[in-house]
This record gives sequence, structure tokens and C-alpha cells, in this order.
Amino acid sequence: MANKLIHAMYDDEQKLLAAAKALVAKGISVKDVFSPFPIHGLDPVIGVKRTRLAICAFMYATTGTVLAILGTWYFMVSDWGGINIGGKPNFTWYENAPAFVPILFEFSVFCGAHGMAITYLLRNGTLPGMPATNPDPRTTDDKFVMEISAEENGQFPLGDIENMLRSTDIYELSVKEVEA
Repeated sequence: MANKLIHAMYDDEQKLLAAAKALVAKGISVKDVFSPFPIHGLDPVIGVKRTRLAICAFMYATTGTVLAILGTWYFMVSDWGGINIGGKPNFTWYENAPAFVPILFEFSVFCGAHGMAITYLLRNGTLPGMPATNPDPRTTDDKFVMEISAEENGQFPLGDIENMLRSTDIYELSVKEVEA
């Protein structure tokens, strides 16, 4: 069965935000919005939940801290223990812990940042080689597209949804059929 996707294009983010508020107030569910930059205030309007990326960042940074502690212990105590560097012998890790703070911090930030970037790209399906889902390449430049699924809004006939969209300050409207 084919599902119809309605793509409403706007030339200004405030026009799109006003249209989204008007449509959601009438009971229309907005599937997605494509824009060249984030539109502040749009997420709660279309029902996008708060991301848990910060929790992932904390876990990646904690992993980086643990790996840095293990690495500094192995390199400076276990493998090369007893070497006197600058008047500080490396017999135990905790005696030299203040010297390792920059390493611990930097490796935590490194693991947190890279882990978040990879998680973000995987979650959004935007890694190189993944199929693109952008309905119109102009959304990477200066246009804004609101995607509405006719199947998700089954209580409204397609013509009514189109009429509601036309009553907003729309730039362009298109209806595409996709396989479900």
C-alpha cells in the first residue's frame, strides 16, 4: 500500500513555525521538518522529544576517563615504573595523579566528542553511504519543508490537509506517493 507524503515548502522559518502551530492546533500531525538550520521553538510544536545525547556523552567521557587512568597507570607505573622523571619517581599512580590531570581531561573530552558525533550520525542515518531522506535539495540552502504523512493523519481527507496548508503562507506544495 502506498502512503502519500505532503511536502509544504516555505521561504521563511517564521512562516513555517506559524503554519506548524496552526496545523497542530487543528489536529494535523507533522511528521518531519527539513531546514538549513535549527528553528528555535519548533520541537515542542511538532512533538519532538528531548534528546538523550547528553547521557551518551557522559558515558563516552566516563569511558575516556577510565581508559586514560588505565593507560597512565600502565605506561608510567606498570611498564616503566621506578623511572625518576623530574624528581618524581613513578612507583604508584596516586602519587603522580596531579601530573595526569591534563591527560585525563583531554582524553575524556576526546572520547565524549567523538562518541557523540558518531552516535548522532548513526541515529539520524547521515553517515556517508546511508541513503539520504531529504525531500528537496533546496532545504540545504534557503528553503524550509514540512513533511506531513496522509497515513498518520487518516482522520483528515487529503484535500482537507492540502486546503489547510494552502491557507498558510506557503511557497510550494507537492504530494508524493511512497511505498510503505
